[in-house]
Amino acid sequence: MEKIYVLDTNVLLHDPLAIYAFAEHKVVIPMTVLEELDVIKDRRDKDVSREARVAINTIDKIVGDASPRELQAGVPIRVVSNDIDKNENARNEGSLAIYPDQQITLTDNIPFLNGNHDHANDNRIINVGLSLQATHPRSSVCLVTKDINMRIKAKGSGLERVEDYRKDRVLDDLDLMTKGYIQFTGSFWSTIDSVKTEAHGRHTVHVINKSRLPNLYINMFVIDDEDFIGFVVNLDQEFVYLLDVNKQHLMNQNFWGIHPRNLEQAMAFYLLRHDNSDLMVMTGPAGSGKTLLALAYGLQVTMEEKRFNKIIVARSTPPMAEDIGFLPGTEEEKMAPWLAAFDDNLEILHGADEHSFSSIDYVKQKANIQFKSLNFMRGRSFNNALIIIDEAQGLTQFQLKSIVTRVGSNSKIIVLGNLAQIDNKYITPLTSGLTYLVEKTKSFKYSSIMHVNGIERSRLAEFAEENL
Repeated sequence: MEKIYVLDTNVLLHDPLAIYAFAEHKVVIPMTVLEELDVIKDRRDKDVSREARVAINTIDKIVGDASPRELQAGVPIRVVSNDIDKNENARNEGSLAIYPDQQITLTDNIPFLNGNHDHANDNRIINVGLSLQATHPRSSVCLVTKDINMRIKAKGSGLERVEDYRKDRVLDDLDLMTKGYIQFTGSFWSTIDSVKTEAHGRHTVHVINKSRLPNLYINMFVIDDEDFIGFVVNLDQEFVYLLDVNKQHLMNQNFWGIHPRNLEQAMAFYLLRHDNSDLMVMTGPAGSGKTLLALAYGLQVTMEEKRFNKIIVARSTPPMAEDIGFLPGTEEEKMAPWLAAFDDNLEILHGADEHSFSSIDYVKQKANIQFKSLNFMRGRSFNNALIIIDEAQGLTQFQLKSIVTRVGSNSKIIVLGNLAQIDNKYITPLTSGLTYLVEKTKSFKYSSIMHVNGIERSRLAEFAEENL
């Protein structure tokens, strides 16, 4: 059976190369989608406008010099498995057609939606699916959209198949996402048949057959109920090399006067300190201490150890993308409402000082803490800097990639986020750029991941996170 996929505008904004994701099937772009992309490409929001331009250029590349008749019937899509542009041995994987939805006329046989109100564009796109379903009874017609309400409307209007765009999912279930550690019930050693233990100075390394621990990555922990803590320092074809880490040593770590309150925080401390990590991702619920740990570490390595010249602080702020350029004041003053969490954590670190406000101002200047807008980070390179990205769960995969590529020499980036607090209507925990970053970098030997699960704000915060 022929499969026809009608793409909504938000799919192409979410993934400008989505046209290539439907294998040998037919992709239909309604004329209304092209009109919406044309409007969006000139927006002040640089991320969205760029994605619209990439989508338009992709369509143009496929269309080429096709005639109007060929374009409406379907132009072959030339797909390259790993590099769409460079491989000359591309093969035909499907076709792309432009549907002139402005020519759809009402008939008694097709339940078209009214296109003369605020949701006219959505209705016109749904009408394309309804029209194709009626005129291609032997084909499977599917509308693909990130808009939940539009999916409900389409089904309610009689469209048999409506789906979310799923190619950007890196996991089938959020429970499968890497946490940065594996916990064994009971004793870890009861599951191991043989081990070779080596002494390297004051360090002890256990060499274990990889077949017993197939899902481990470098910079990952192995813990059990009997206080064994192993840290993966190396992997090869046959063996896993576990550094034996003392739990008391972990719990006694200190950054800028802050000590870990639970084992997950202690492991996060260890990974922050680890020199073999250019990227650290910390996930966890609100109140687990992610921002406080990152900031305390930043002050320690910037002011005391002089490892970095500055701390760059940024976070996901969707409304800011269009409005910040028109607000009065400096970039730091414009960012202040969205970065108040960092001021709150500075108060925790220095609130007990005799002159706390003076101390906080001194620390900001001495550590050279700079508050940046994500919207203006593209095209820049940050050298000799510690970069902290907060609330990253609302970023797309493309946005996080563009941020990570800004990291220059002698710099480190810490990405923080809580997948339970996504406020972007087109992003879910499974499609978040944060989930994507965790899964794509977990096997990179210069990255580390930790899910900090304990709530350390108050018993009320813990109750609210679990029950409200």
